[in-house]
Amino acid sequence: MFHLFDKQYKMCDKSKTLNLMERIMRPASSSAPSPAGMGGCPFDRSSTTAPNGCPVSAEAGNFDPFDRPYQLDPAEALRWSRDQEPVFWSPKLGYWVVSRYEDVKAVFRDNLTFSPSIALEKLTPAPLEAAKILEGYGYAMRRTMVNEDEPDHMERRRLLMDAFLPENLEKHEGWVRELVRDYMDRFIDKGRADLVGEMFREIPMTVALRFLGVPNEDAKELRKFSVAHTINTWGRPSPQQQLQIAEDVGQFWKTAQEILDRMRADPTGEGWMYDSIRMHETHPDIVPESYLRSMMMAILVAAHETTAFATTNAFRTLLSNREAWNDICENPTLIPSAIEECLRVAGSVVAWRRIATEDTEVGGVKIPKGGKLLIVQASANRDPRHWENPDEIDIYRHNAAEHLTFGYGAHQCMGKNIARMEMRIILDEFVRRLPHMQLVEDQTFEFLPNTSFRGPTSLWVEWEPAQNPERLTRSVLESPTHFHIGAPIKDDILRRVVVSEVAREADAVIRIDVVDPHGRELPDWSPGAHIELVSGKWRRYYSLCGERGDRSRLSFAILREPEGRGGSIYFHDTVKSGDVLHIAGPKNHFHLDVAAKHYTLIAGGIGITPILAMADRLKALGKPYALHYCGAGRRTMAFLERVERDHGGALTVHAGDEGCRLDLPGVLAGLSEGEQVYSCGPERMLEALEALAVNWPEGTLHIEHFTARSSILDPENEHAFEAVLADSDLTVRVGNDQTLLEALTAAGVDVPSDCCEGLCGSCEVAVTEGDIDHRDLVLSRAERDASDRMMACCSRAKGKRLVLSL
Repeated sequence: MFHLFDKQYKMCDKSKTLNLMERIMRPASSSAPSPAGMGGCPFDRSSTTAPNGCPVSAEAGNFDPFDRPYQLDPAEALRWSRDQEPVFWSPKLGYWVVSRYEDVKAVFRDNLTFSPSIALEKLTPAPLEAAKILEGYGYAMRRTMVNEDEPDHMERRRLLMDAFLPENLEKHEGWVRELVRDYMDRFIDKGRADLVGEMFREIPMTVALRFLGVPNEDAKELRKFSVAHTINTWGRPSPQQQLQIAEDVGQFWKTAQEILDRMRADPTGEGWMYDSIRMHETHPDIVPESYLRSMMMAILVAAHETTAFATTNAFRTLLSNREAWNDICENPTLIPSAIEECLRVAGSVVAWRRIATEDTEVGGVKIPKGGKLLIVQASANRDPRHWENPDEIDIYRHNAAEHLTFGYGAHQCMGKNIARMEMRIILDEFVRRLPHMQLVEDQTFEFLPNTSFRGPTSLWVEWEPAQNPERLTRSVLESPTHFHIGAPIKDDILRRVVVSEVAREADAVIRIDVVDPHGRELPDWSPGAHIELVSGKWRRYYSLCGERGDRSRLSFAILREPEGRGGSIYFHDTVKSGDVLHIAGPKNHFHLDVAAKHYTLIAGGIGITPILAMADRLKALGKPYALHYCGAGRRTMAFLERVERDHGGALTVHAGDEGCRLDLPGVLAGLSEGEQVYSCGPERMLEALEALAVNWPEGTLHIEHFTARSSILDPENEHAFEAVLADSDLTVRVGNDQTLLEALTAAGVDVPSDCCEGLCGSCEVAVTEGDIDHRDLVLSRAERDASDRMMACCSRAKGKRLVLSL
């Protein structure tokens, strides 16, 4: 495993990076006027009280996104915030900073309370001289997809979205790959290259221009000036630097408008801008001329800079983690998952901005109307409350696509699948043609100082040309990997492991230990976690039950079930030491809350596996707990010797053949305030627990089911319905022969999923209107009665319509 923040600082010559930042950020001379002297600096350096009246902490008072820590690693710079103060007022910035995953996602979701109207507002006010320069170029940037409010935003988005749909992007894959190969051919025999200068800066711009329909001869001028927009909008340039930036932005605007005028003169061409021009002609009220002119410039920056930075960050990340790079070279089907993980840990979009349209709250902190928010996706993407092992790069991470780098909700990046396609093709070509490529050691990584976009300005690599695979055989060019357009396919995200031991733990129960085939560490995991075991056609879920501190192996147990679906029998009869298997995970949908005052743990049969891991954790923390272990008889109870040894003082064994059956009402009659109950076992036991828990405080009972009641959809007994996506203003038809999850995925809506059986809870979606036919085994009765959420993989509408917060 690669520990991100340790390695990242080692790769960077910090003194040289700081020197570059100082050159850009400091005024040209000490006599230059300060922003405060030119009509009001936005950074209040003297404030000690936030606008909501709360005191500003020392950490919040010292936070400055233009200081070196944030510029080098925004997520690490905000670690203190995620741990202590997830929403805080920054006097130096004049913004509320939001750092945790759920809070950032909540702000994105509610684009009425949190308006995007300031997303393109200059962070550093321009001096009068700079404004005059822009005026001389006719600069008139107005609203774009990024910063416009409803209902205008969704009206335009609906009209202009077709070109971005997965089925309409597939036609671009061939020429994008040809373009990548052409650029690689220019340096593949040199043995050394700056990938940014020679390729990564060029390809996204070329792809963007062709997608838009802009002729190639106009590309040179646009490339020259596009970076100025980033510094102008999200940077803190000195007054003198703003004058040159204004010249570049003005030139960029002028060039973009000249290109647009030529396209409007003959609007018959192909490309998204031509589509927009034609929509302007038929719907001038929805797509006005001012919108065309603003988007002509804004979309070039969005499509070019973000993808160029993201590609550079991904290569730097993977080449710094050689194990991950080698795994991709060996199995290119892992590329989509690897790209999502790179977007999570090193995305190019660091933060966006919003403004509160009314008095509100974020994460329990009061935000007054007019309060400006910096919502930091880079920090959210490393939040341990959402991610297992958030500081490690794991290309097998099952939920990496839940990163917020593309945003979320109605303003989620329209071009996300174009970026994915480009990055996947580029990486596929490199791992096949230059698998032996390495980063040049001791190079300096320099960044353009700004709050929101991040990527080094150069990335030097080297290799031995004599080892290029195509010098031995041209076959490496004949079978490129074809990638599905959209989020990764979960069946491709599988980790190869080797069985190190198979041992009998009880009658009909075996324990299987697996290790990495290269002897590397396996992922850490938390109590309640499971893996998905894959062999041939069989995919089954098993809870982890080994020693958490031992990362050399993962252990799980399998109960042979003659009346089951066949998977347990297959694994019992065929798996032996030395076998190669595949796993997905670890994943955890049965988390242990370590903040409770007391715990009752109840395990039935093979349900001891997650419960044992929880008991181990509680004992290590010194938390009070009682453990009840039930089984038909001691001979059938796995790990009983270990349970008695490690947890004897808290343990009560309920062996049926000894006449010691568990009296659930009696055991749970005297629950103390704040006590929590965790249980895993047979369905009958869990149903009895749910019945007892009807009047308990919400959140007291936590259970995990073995199997779904039924995961088979019978079209003859189902009806179609509509799912209205309130956040996206889209309507998706769900046929009687498909699940809600399948319909959403087919419509290009990214919804996390895992088991697809209503067991794990990962596909939960919020419901704001409509009656739900709940078919999952995740939600409690109280949660079902609330009718505000459902599992998209199995639950359906009772009527003809549901409204979802998607």
